[in-house]
Amino acid sequence: MSAMSTAASEYDGRPVVLDRRDGPYGEVVLRRHGELLQIIANGCFLMDTSDGRSERLLVDAARAALDGRAAPDGRAALDGRAAPAVLIGGLGVGFSLAHAARDPYWGRITVVEREPAVIDWHRGGPLSALSARAFADPRTVIIEDDLVAYVNETCDTFDALCLDIDNGPGWTVDMANEGLYSPAGLASCARALTPGGVLAVWSAQPSAEFEETLWNAGFTQVRTEEIPVARGVPDVVHLAVRPG
Repeated sequence: MSAMSTAASEYDGRPVVLDRRDGPYGEVVLRRHGELLQIIANGCFLMDTSDGRSERLLVDAARAALDGRAAPDGRAALDGRAAPAVLIGGLGVGFSLAHAARDPYWGRITVVEREPAVIDWHRGGPLSALSARAFADPRTVIIEDDLVAYVNETCDTFDALCLDIDNGPGWTVDMANEGLYSPAGLASCARALTPGGVLAVWSAQPSAEFEETLWNAGFTQVRTEEIPVARGVPDVVHLAVRPG
């Protein structure tokens, strides 16, 4: 059920709701707060358009780990492999997708997003200013599905999985997502990766426990890269490689 706001154009310092919907996983809201667009799910702030540094690093860290597997121009690898395919878990405000689409390194760019409202906001809605070019890119494929279900069921494989659907493995937006970070969920992620493929998971805080889970799930080269923040605990990207 859509409730598109007809609020007056003058901004008085308070957030303005642009759209509110009852989606398959509860209420999702898009609102404007000054110059920022914000996504709220079931009353929980998810993300906004203030920066995008974390989302860009998520994609770049996966690329760096794959360095040498594809030619710099993204046409074909020197060893005969196709340009790397990347799966981005969560569309959000579109920073990760837009960043990947600006880079010819990537071949197929698949985005899995479970909320139809979020996809609509990018397809001709307020968020299209950030993602229109990426949506029009022939490499881009948008799939409306729950990421956990998709990873468990897909027959496709990817060179990189860039996951940003929660605040971290220990701070999930939806309890159903917890299974993704379990040994069984990570086994599904490994099956969706090509040999030597990279799993990159964004988190609002580092987790030594999750690193151990990655090792125990059979991943190698497990490490954590910090994303500098103005104050407080830095955001991180957990990285791991499926053995060749």
